Amino acid sequence: MPTMIDVTIIGAGIVGSLIARKLSSYDLNILVLDKENDVGNVTSMANSAIVHSGYDPKPGSLKAILNVKGNALYPKMCEELDVSFDQIGSLTVAIYDSQLPTLTDLAERSKQNGVPVKLLSKEEVLAIEPNLSPEVKGALLAPTAGIVNPFTLTVHAMENACDNGVTLHLDEEVISIDKIDDHFKVNTTKGSYETKVVIDAAGVYSDKIHEMVEPIDYKVEPRKGEYMVLDHYGEKLVNHVIFPLPSEKGKGILVTKTTSDNYLVGPSSEFVDDKEDLSTDKLTLDDVRRQATLMVPNIPFNQVIRTFSGLRPTPTTHDFILGTAKCSKNFILASGIESPGLASSPAIADYVVENFVSKVLPLVKKENWNPRVRKHIHPRDLSEEEQAKLVKEHKEYGEIVCNCEKVSLGEILDELSRSVPPKTIKALKKRTRAGFGKCQGGFCQPIVLKLLAEHYHLDMSDILLDKDGSNICRYHTKEDAKND
Repeated sequence: MPTMIDVTIIGAGIVGSLIARKLSSYDLNILVLDKENDVGNVTSMANSAIVHSGYDPKPGSLKAILNVKGNALYPKMCEELDVSFDQIGSLTVAIYDSQLPTLTDLAERSKQNGVPVKLLSKEEVLAIEPNLSPEVKGALLAPTAGIVNPFTLTVHAMENACDNGVTLHLDEEVISIDKIDDHFKVNTTKGSYETKVVIDAAGVYSDKIHEMVEPIDYKVEPRKGEYMVLDHYGEKLVNHVIFPLPSEKGKGILVTKTTSDNYLVGPSSEFVDDKEDLSTDKLTLDDVRRQATLMVPNIPFNQVIRTFSGLRPTPTTHDFILGTAKCSKNFILASGIESPGLASSPAIADYVVENFVSKVLPLVKKENWNPRVRKHIHPRDLSEEEQAKLVKEHKEYGEIVCNCEKVSLGEILDELSRSVPPKTIKALKKRTRAGFGKCQGGFCQPIVLKLLAEHYHLDMSDILLDKDGSNICRYHTKEDAKND
C-alpha cells in the first residue's frame, strides 16, 4: 500500500463492497479491511435476500429515500455484476378483517414514498397465490420488489472493485484508530495504515469503530433472525415474496422463493447481547413455523434442509446513520444499516460518496474504469448443446463436484482464479453453491477441501470451514492420530 492511503473502508459487507466499487471509479488508492475470512460473511450473508420496494419505511427517512432509489438501481447493477436478480413482486397479506385498514394505510404510505402498489381483494390474491390461506382477506401488491443472490452480489461487487484497483485485506481486525492532525492511523491485528479518510461500514460493530475516535450517543444493537431453508422441489409454493403486516419488530416472518429455487421461511426478530450469536433454537423456529403457516398453510417443512440465523445491525436512532463524525469530516459513517439495507445498498454507496467523500477528497474519474465482472459460467443453466460445446473445449466443466447443486470443477477453478478468491469451504460454498444442497456438503466437502489445499499449497488440516479455528481435519491417517 502507498505511504498515505486516500480511503480506508472498514467492513466488507454489501455496503462496504459497493462503496469500494463506487470509489474504484475514481483515481484514488483504497483499502478495505474486514476481520472475517471472506467478504459479506455476517449480515450480508444471512438475510432474507429481498430487494424491498420501499413502501414500508417512514416517509422522508433515509430508509425510505434510499430504499426506493436503491431498488431502481438493482437491474442494471446486477446485470453488470453478473448476479441473479428477479423482480417477482411482494404481497403483504391481511388474514383478518381487522387488518384491512392497515393495508389501506400502507398503500397511502407507498404513495408518499413514490412506490407503485395495488390493493387486491381476496379473490384477486388467491388467483395469483393459490397456496395462501383461504382465510386471506386482501393484500398489497408491490410489483417492484425482488429477490437477489446476496452472496454473489457482495463477492462480485468487491471483485469488481479489486479489478479496478482496490486493495482488500481479510482476516484483519481493526483494534484502534488514532487521529493525527488531518488524517487517521488505523491500527489492526496485522499492521497500521495512515489514511486521509475512514469510512465506517462495520455492520454490527460500526458503533464500536466509531467509538474509537469519539464518544457517541447511540448504539447499534444486534437483532437476531432465525430462518429455515427448504430444498428444491417440483411444485411452486409461492410466486411472490409473501409478507405479513409489518410490526414494531420489522417486516415480519416471510415466505419466499430464492434465486436458486429454494424457499426461505423466516426470520424471527429478537435482540441479543452477543454480536457473535448466530445460534438457532427449536422454540424460536417452532414460532417461525407457526406464524408462516398462518399465511401459507401447506408449507412442506419435511423439505427443510438447513436452519440458520443472521444479525441485523439495528441502530437506536431508528434510521440509517449516514454522515460524519463530530471530530472530523474525514471520518464517514455508514452505520446501523438494517433492513432495508440490502435493497438500499447501491443508493447508500452513491449517497456516501457524493455527499461526504466528495467534500474532503478530489474525485477524478478513471477513463478505464470497468463496471463489469468477468462472466461466470454455470453449465446447469445452459442447454444440452451448449453444455456439450463447453465441455468439449473445457473438460473440467463436465466433472461434477457437487451433485446436489450440479456444481462443476470448472466453476470452482474459475472462482479460485479471480481477484477475490474463496479461501475457506464456506467462502467457496457461497460463490458456487457447492455444499448448499440436500446433503449439505456431506459428499462434496472432502473434494472441496482437497481442491482448496492443492490450490493454496497447504496441508488439508490447514483448510478452514469458515472462521479461524474451524479446521475440518486434524490427522492424515489413523496412524497419525495414534502417534500424536
